[in-house]
Amino acid sequence: MTVLILSTDAPSVAGPPQGHWNHELWETLPDDGNRYEVIDGVLYMSTAPSFFHQWIGLRMVQLVGTPAMQQGLAIPFYSPIGVLMPGCDPVQPDFGLVLTANSGIIRDRRIRGIPDLLAEILSPSNRTYDEQVKLEAYARAGLPEYVIIDPGARTLQHYRLAPPGGYGDPRTYKGGDLVRFDCLPTVECRVGDLFAGAPDTTL
Repeated sequence: MTVLILSTDAPSVAGPPQGHWNHELWETLPDDGNRYEVIDGVLYMSTAPSFFHQWIGLRMVQLVGTPAMQQGLAIPFYSPIGVLMPGCDPVQPDFGLVLTANSGIIRDRRIRGIPDLLAEILSPSNRTYDEQVKLEAYARAGLPEYVIIDPGARTLQHYRLAPPGGYGDPRTYKGGDLVRFDCLPTVECRVGDLFAGAPDTTL
C-alpha cells in the first residue's frame, strides 16, 4: 500500500491542518475505498492493498482468529475498521484480537479501547509507517502485543510491551516456526502457512 500524509490542500480531502485531526473529523471522510487513519492528530491515507496482502490477512483470521473464537478466547477483527486508542484516533490495523473478557470495548460500531493484539502486513511502500510511526504510536497507546508480517521476507515479528512503555526487540519467526501469542497461549500458527498457497504473491 502507498502511504501518504495528506496535506490540507489535497483536493479530495477537506479538513483542518495536519496535527488537528480527530475521530469526529475522521467519521466525516468519504467511503472512497481508501484507508484513512489519524495518529497524533495527523491524517494518513493508504490505497487498496495487493491480493497477497489480503491473502495473508485472511490466513491470520483462519489460523489465529477462528481457533481463538471457536475456543471462546477472543474476538478477531480485520480492516477496514476503526480502532480508537490514546493517540490513535482511529487506526485501521490489518488484523486484531480482543479477548472475550475485554469485549466491552467493542461498541457503537468501533473498537473503543486497547485490543490485546494488533497485526500489520507490510507493503513495499509502507514499511516506515508500520515499523516506525505505528510501532511508536501503538507502544504509547499501551498495546500489549504488536505483530509485523513481512510478505517479502516471509517472516513474522512479535513485539511485546515492556516497561516503561516501549517495545523491546522483537522475536522473529520464519517459515517452519510455530508462533504463539501471549494473549492466546493455546493457539499456535506455523508462520509459513500464512503465505502458502496464494495464487499471486506479487508484492
